[in-house]
Amino acid sequence: MKLSICLFYLTISSSANAYLETVIPDRKKAFDLNLYQDVLDPQKCQEQIRIVFNNSSVLNQFLDAGIRTPRGILKGNLVDLGNYHQCLEINENIENTNIEGKYCKISVPLEQEINWPPSLSNITFPENVTWPELPWTGMSSYKNRLTEVNIDQLRKLQVFKTEIRLMNFDDALGPLATNLDVTLAICIPKPCTSREVLSNFLGSLEDLGLQYTESSCRLPNDKKWVAADFTAIVIFSLLGILTIISTSYDVRQSVVLKRDPKSVNTLPIFLRVYKTRRLVTYTPVPGALECLDGIRSLAMIWVIIGHTFSNQNSGAHMANPLDMLNWVVSYKALWITTAPITVDTFFMMSGLLLVYTTAGKVTRMKFIKNIHMFYLNRLLRLLPVSAAVVLLQASIFNRVTDGPSWEMVAHQTEMCREYWWPTLLNIQNYYSPSSMCVPHLWYLAIDFQVFLISPIILFWVVSGRKRSAWLALSAGLAASLIASSIFNFIRDFPSSSINLSRLDDQLAYTQHYYINTLTRCPPFFVGMIYGYVLHVNKGKKLRIPKMQSLALWILAIGIIVTVVFTTHTIIQLDWDNQLADNFINSFMRPVWALSIGWIIFACSKGYGGPVNWVLSLRMWKLLSRLSYAMYVIHYPLILVHNGSALAPIYFSVEYSIHRFTTDFIITVVSAFLVTLFVDSPSSTLIKMFLGGPKRPAKEQTDMQDQRRDVNIVISPNEIAK
Repeated sequence: MKLSICLFYLTISSSANAYLETVIPDRKKAFDLNLYQDVLDPQKCQEQIRIVFNNSSVLNQFLDAGIRTPRGILKGNLVDLGNYHQCLEINENIENTNIEGKYCKISVPLEQEINWPPSLSNITFPENVTWPELPWTGMSSYKNRLTEVNIDQLRKLQVFKTEIRLMNFDDALGPLATNLDVTLAICIPKPCTSREVLSNFLGSLEDLGLQYTESSCRLPNDKKWVAADFTAIVIFSLLGILTIISTSYDVRQSVVLKRDPKSVNTLPIFLRVYKTRRLVTYTPVPGALECLDGIRSLAMIWVIIGHTFSNQNSGAHMANPLDMLNWVVSYKALWITTAPITVDTFFMMSGLLLVYTTAGKVTRMKFIKNIHMFYLNRLLRLLPVSAAVVLLQASIFNRVTDGPSWEMVAHQTEMCREYWWPTLLNIQNYYSPSSMCVPHLWYLAIDFQVFLISPIILFWVVSGRKRSAWLALSAGLAASLIASSIFNFIRDFPSSSINLSRLDDQLAYTQHYYINTLTRCPPFFVGMIYGYVLHVNKGKKLRIPKMQSLALWILAIGIIVTVVFTTHTIIQLDWDNQLADNFINSFMRPVWALSIGWIIFACSKGYGGPVNWVLSLRMWKLLSRLSYAMYVIHYPLILVHNGSALAPIYFSVEYSIHRFTTDFIITVVSAFLVTLFVDSPSSTLIKMFLGGPKRPAKEQTDMQDQRRDVNIVISPNEIAK
């Protein structure tokens, strides 16, 4: 079991390292690289080291904020983050010299032989250094704390390395076995490099045999201002000013002058927030699929909690990764390890809503005539929220806080400054799969790409001929299944993003399977079929025999349970069945969509029972309306939360749920603001400029909700006059 844990630990590390190879121009870097180079001065460094070693109070600050042996090594923790803020706050003027702290992290390969001395007592310190008492450590002084660190303590790393060797780690991983590094934080004077300081402290590093790399260094105010920052300030400030003006105009017309809303010019009030009650008031709409609100909300919660658990090791690091990974491969973690399948729920609902809101509402000729508006409306409805979050990631999110592991947030900031346009054009899963700006928006890219080819089928669906519609829908599903299956059987992918036995294939799996339109589109076509079934039975009361309905419910639940427990099987270290992997990759996701589609159909036709009652509760309405903004913004917020952690986090399910609660509340509040200030006014403007049939305001809002999956589906008749 421990071997599987270590393998998965390496999977996370290898995946993260793959993204760091992207070359970003210096002008778009999140940190000011010139600042780091400009402060280096070997002469000043030696002088400041002398001053620090002769001043006990300053030396104590550097030592207290600096290097430690990682706690919990035998639980897999190979990281110590020191005291980030304490180090950067060091600013003392001694002997007319300004002594400032610089926080650096070094990566020490675990697979190396270090000639540790029997003890560190040979380190000499100035006689006039006054060492403070540290009663809580059980040692008499900082000096004792250093000199009493003997070979037994330093060999903790060697013990862990030996344990890995005894588990045949090298045979299992091959070249990846050398990728385990110990990450240590050190606090040093600003003009120095880590090598200069360590050489003064330990002597010749070559004689010691210590090999390491300086992975990063941080200085106060090292986040330079770039064009993206100024753009964000201007745009969001302008948005705030327009909101104030628009709301003031609306209040004056509606409250002070008490004018009829129909006689008021709608353009000046498109950004009003006075009538935010529309987001929290609900009017029943005939033909609305009420159960979708619950499914969409629960699926979104599943996405967020899955990302909370899976990203705890991103940036924040874990104090006990072995415990976490032991939990991951157990049955107790099924509700988390199965979470990626929920994305296929959204693909299915997207296809369902596309057909359900289009069929029977427009003729073929009108559909062809307005196909350009069909695409334009879709793109414009997705663009404002995603553009706002891309801009936030490229600027504001990089500045809201800071921490010792901010590199993950900084990396995403740099990706958004360089690759913002593939994200907004929804092509990032092909153009920059290893350098995506907001990584989880690969879903929007695939959904939009499938939307682009959907008119091939919709042309026959809107013809009014059931036979043609069924042939087109069946052909679309068959073509997607056949093409994806052939591709899967040729490429021989693993069948899970958590695959402990095939680490070398994880990057190929992610780029060529997990974010590939070909392999992920079948659930969308399953949804299109369900959408047409619901359309042809709209307004009809179906009579399904109780035994048949019960059998279908048992089948749907059985599929869901099978998928869940299959996930547990395929993530184990001893899993090795490529034929099964190929079948799972080809059919598990569309079969999942088939079962979710039955739940929607049964609930909408009166065969949902208590399931329909739960999924149709009014409490899901608000989350459903916020779902698109929640999806787009939640992942960057989680990265910011993790990047600001000051020490490795001790994993427990209870604490992870606490973190999820925090992430979820922040996401809902942020999504509400984004929906209110960006999504809603953008929707109003799009309708004003592109045109469309007018409905009462409340009915219009509720109909929009029925067309919202994680994204928005707009039917052709609404974009053509």
